[in-house]
Amino acid sequence: MFYAIPLENKPSWRNPPWMTVLLILVNMIVFWGPQRSEEKADERAAHYYAQSVLPELELPPFVAWLEETRSPRAKAAQRLLARKQTGPLLDGMQQEKTFLQKLRADGVVTPSNPRYAEWKRDRQQYESMQPAPFTERWAQDYTKDAESKPWTWVTAAFLHGSTGHLLGNMLFLFLFGFSVELALGRGTYLSFYILGAVGASLLADWAYAGKGSYGLGASGAVSALMGMYAVMYRLRRIRFFYQLFFYFNYVTAPALLLLPAWIANELLQHAVGGQGIAYMAHLGGLLTGAALMACAMALNRVKTPDAVASEQSNGNEEFDRHVAAARRLGAAMKFEAATAEWRAAAALRPGDADTLRAWFNTARLQPAGEDFHQAARRIFRLPATDPDTLALQHASYITYLDQAKPGARLKPDDMARLARRFTRVRQFQDADKLCRVLLKTAPDHPELADTLSVCANGLLHAGERDMAVGWLPHLLRIAPNDMVTRALERA
Repeated sequence: MFYAIPLENKPSWRNPPWMTVLLILVNMIVFWGPQRSEEKADERAAHYYAQSVLPELELPPFVAWLEETRSPRAKAAQRLLARKQTGPLLDGMQQEKTFLQKLRADGVVTPSNPRYAEWKRDRQQYESMQPAPFTERWAQDYTKDAESKPWTWVTAAFLHGSTGHLLGNMLFLFLFGFSVELALGRGTYLSFYILGAVGASLLADWAYAGKGSYGLGASGAVSALMGMYAVMYRLRRIRFFYQLFFYFNYVTAPALLLLPAWIANELLQHAVGGQGIAYMAHLGGLLTGAALMACAMALNRVKTPDAVASEQSNGNEEFDRHVAAARRLGAAMKFEAATAEWRAAAALRPGDADTLRAWFNTARLQPAGEDFHQAARRIFRLPATDPDTLALQHASYITYLDQAKPGARLKPDDMARLARRFTRVRQFQDADKLCRVLLKTAPDHPELADTLSVCANGLLHAGERDMAVGWLPHLLRIAPNDMVTRALERA
């Protein structure tokens, strides 16, 4: 057994791997949703089966049938029957469609059998308890003469056989997926993931056709990501953790060496006859992923993590240059030039409150200038997720209202947003003024009703009953069924 886990990179939360997270969530929802429901129903049916007359009448003929057809599972089935292990035998029988067809056609327990009526009753009850097939419907079918279902080349990649199977695949999906997603972009990444699943399924179909059982799991698609990762980094030396049988260690080596190592491992595991794991699906995924990434790189469609890091580094250096220039110019009393530098820095980090504050405070020295209005609007539109940002927005609003020339240029969206936020910090006078201006200048604004409701509710909870009731006529007109409106009517 061999596997390798890269330890070189961490997710960039400046550009989160949302598509990778979404794929993980979809896999988990499918497994803990319809698959788990199906499993529980199967367990209830299996419990009934074990308590019924069915094991006594069906399992010995099933084992005899395996022997007659020279099935490689015959000896194991004999041992299970001797030990009266009903569960594994039932699972095996459910996979033998030929035997099940004969059984359901009264070819195993025939009408001449004295216990036929008893068997028929319990068999019908057992089958009525079985859930509608979900996993079987959407998984790859490797049984002999199986119906062709091309859609399962994709859907099988979102099914799993156990919790351990799911969690193992999701771990590797995250470890490799975030780097590949960052390099390809979300749309191309998703397309390549699905194509990787298809490539894995096609090779598995060819290798396992007619051998029975079903193919499912994200490992083929994840293997495609591993192939993409190795080709993307090529000869760059990557630090990774590996395990070879019982030996494990850390090593730094060219990423591209991982690809032949992974391929050799899958071929070896397949050759030694590993059961229960579709090694050819892994191989198909590796080859498909490597080919897709090679094509994308040939077409210059890949932004490697090194390039992204370089861009971020260059952006940080440029930002630092603008900030340093702004401070130097401000100290030299060259405020117009300093304002321009702060504007450039804010363009690089539009959500940086400290940068916006510096731009605003410098621009206020020219209150008729466009920069003062722009800086104010940018501050007002910051996400107010913490008290410091709310305090900055309120202080900037007071300054802007007082100093802007020829006057404040507040848009209705900004007024509605600030009114709600000022209510949160109990600045009721300013919130009240904004609501009145909004009511006068934008009476049809889509957020007017919600804004008035929030403000009135805040006043009511703060004990400012008279101010809150003052908004009742307006709320009765634009939001008569709102909960706050009804509360004010009772106040």
